Amino acid sequence: MDKVEKAANSQGLKAFALGLGFDLFGVADVTRMRGDFLLEPETSGRFGLAVSLGKRLSDAALDDIVDHPTQIYFHQYRQMNFFLDRGALLVADHIQKQGFGSLAIAASQILDWDKQRAHLSHKHVGRAAGLGWFGRNNLLVNPELGARFRLVTVLTDMPLEPDAPLERDCGSCRACIRACPAEAINETREAFDHLACFEKLKEFRKKGYTTQFICGVCVRDCRGPKG
Repeated sequence: MDKVEKAANSQGLKAFALGLGFDLFGVADVTRMRGDFLLEPETSGRFGLAVSLGKRLSDAALDDIVDHPTQIYFHQYRQMNFFLDRGALLVADHIQKQGFGSLAIAASQILDWDKQRAHLSHKHVGRAAGLGWFGRNNLLVNPELGARFRLVTVLTDMPLEPDAPLERDCGSCRACIRACPAEAINETREAFDHLACFEKLKEFRKKGYTTQFICGVCVRDCRGPKG
């Protein structure tokens, strides 16, 4: 299949996904990262492409956060997972009905709690799909939405035109550093203190703010370079 047909497939699939309510759409070549997937080799080896889908979070729910996650944000987080998972299933089904293979990956399903790993990293796929770059907060940052969105992934063998990663960074913005209640965010993503972040998440859960390990404080303040 030539490049024109691949581009047409990508545009058609993007229109379908946006029609479902997704705000971000990108295609990633994942052949080099399949070895990091926590999937059966036969499964991961079947798919060389991934569709990265993003949904914007509610500004009002994020703005409700002061220095810890709120019940409003927690409710949105759970409902967002339902939306992402259902939307990914519908996209995967749409691809399958066109005669190609597809597999929707859960938006939030941890398999290895010690290493905090899922079937795959949605943010790594999102970066490869051109949806953003890794910010100082260790999250994917989109030029329009900042970190105020969540991702889900559909693996596929449908011929699509891959997008290119964005060669950008957070520039002079340090809003997440100032906001982080765990003081886990530093000048570079590589200096992000995962342990400090996780300890703060456990503290929030112990205090009864949520029943999951979520925060949302740096997400609240990350509006991207334009924010």
